[in-house]
Amino acid sequence: MKNFESFSVLCWANRAKADVNGLLPVYARVTVMGKRAEISLKKKVSPDKWDAKSGFMTGNSNDTRLFNKHLISVNNDLHAIYMDFKQRGLHLTAEDVKNKYLGIEAVRRSLLEVFDEHNKNVEELVGKDFVKGTHTKYETIRTKVAEFIAYKYGKKDLYLDTLEYSFITAFEHYLKVHDNISHNVVMSYIKRVKRIINIAVHNRWITFNPFTAFVCTTKKTTRTELEEDELTALEEKKFAIARLEEVKDCYLFSCYTGYAFVDAFKLTPEHLVVGKDGEMWVNTSRTKSKIEANVPLLPKAIAIINKYKDHPVCLANSKILPMKSNQKMNAYLKEISDLCGINKNLTTHTARHTFATTVTLENDVPIESVSKMLGHTKITTTQLYARVKEKKVSRDMKSLKTRMGKCSDAA
Repeated sequence: MKNFESFSVLCWANRAKADVNGLLPVYARVTVMGKRAEISLKKKVSPDKWDAKSGFMTGNSNDTRLFNKHLISVNNDLHAIYMDFKQRGLHLTAEDVKNKYLGIEAVRRSLLEVFDEHNKNVEELVGKDFVKGTHTKYETIRTKVAEFIAYKYGKKDLYLDTLEYSFITAFEHYLKVHDNISHNVVMSYIKRVKRIINIAVHNRWITFNPFTAFVCTTKKTTRTELEEDELTALEEKKFAIARLEEVKDCYLFSCYTGYAFVDAFKLTPEHLVVGKDGEMWVNTSRTKSKIEANVPLLPKAIAIINKYKDHPVCLANSKILPMKSNQKMNAYLKEISDLCGINKNLTTHTARHTFATTVTLENDVPIESVSKMLGHTKITTTQLYARVKEKKVSRDMKSLKTRMGKCSDAA
């Protein structure tokens, strides 16, 4: 039988399935890229009339000629199906050729269809395996992909088997130029798109991930945190508007504990414990990594907890803080920074940076302790949050000079 690249057809008689009369069922074996699929031809042959080497019956009888003519027809039909797939630029498997021959229509899955199924599964597992923010991120990316498909291709969706490497590079360009999204955020979007395509590959809806060769990179960024004077200005500012005062205090709580928004949001009175040292601690684990992030509470953090222990929202939801949604928190923080004269884009995550740098490291708390409280598994991760500033370097060197001076005097 003739071959086209990695495609072949072999007709063979299965001796293991001989019937009571000793006749052997005949199959056509289709092989694509080393993967096989077998098709029953609904015909049987006597073992003494079958030539395994040629894949045909032996003899010159009319029945033999008709049988072999049918095998040739099957072979030609299968090759025609394969060539049709190839000419249309479609990726195929041996199962695809088999199903087409048998008249079984293959279900072509689309990109947004797979996205929707994935996002629905994530939504159903919120509170179990995922946090709500994870579902929100995937929904955002799904929207971006849909907008890109409409913009670039003028369509509502694309079939998975039509996707090429150029799709992901064009998507990257679109997000950066059209939506003005930063490089690192774009890379996080693309990582998740690649993850969706891998799901399709694992389910055999497509044979390979066309985006595998795309390497996601990250650029170093300068992380924002409050300086000591800015933190003091925020602490001393009193707001007559309750929502602003509450958001300010919730933000300050994260500055004093290092908890990300999602971790501070879930805290209940049960998370507050008295440690072996007799001090008040928060015992919990990070929602993102499930790593323990137990923190001994500073007096200012305890004062905030006490301030809201009888707050209606806290009582109704068994929470220690009257925290709003992350979106509302960030919106109100912009208003608060303006009113406090802080010329920085405050978000719920800058509080975590402030704890790592201004509150702890600049006050000589060892980076190993800071890393433990932040719930990091590697010191290098903590170093990304906590930049050692010139004033701390200066203070450390002055201390060293003093010690060296004392040693010289003693000598």
